[in-house]
Amino acid sequence: QVQLVESGGGLVQPGGSLRLSCAASGFTFHYYVMKWYRQAPGKERELVAGVTTDGGRKNYAESVKGRFTISRDNRRKTVALQMNSLTLEDTAVYYCKAEGLGSDTEFWGQGTQVTVSS
Repeated sequence: QVQLVESGGGLVQPGGSLRLSCAASGFTFHYYVMKWYRQAPGKERELVAGVTTDGGRKNYAESVKGRFTISRDNRRKTVALQMNSLTLEDTAVYYCKAEGLGSDTEFWGQGTQVTVSS
């Protein structure tokens, strides 16, 4: 059974940090590009960051560049998103996504809430 389970969300003050983690099971993790998306209330889901299968290349949305860092551990089958200097605009549900290389296969996690508030 395929599972992507996010954790690490919560309430944080502006300027604070959170580290999200996504644990994968039920598929061959190192064959999949891993991404983090987020969806704020009333907005479209947007791509936040992505990392290639070997972790060698990463990309980020302009809005989070320099503040967020994506990383993966293929041995532990996890992908993380370190979020620093959080702002109110980072408030959203954050989702982990796996995309199969050269295929249409994709899996989503259930999401974890991040709320930035003073």
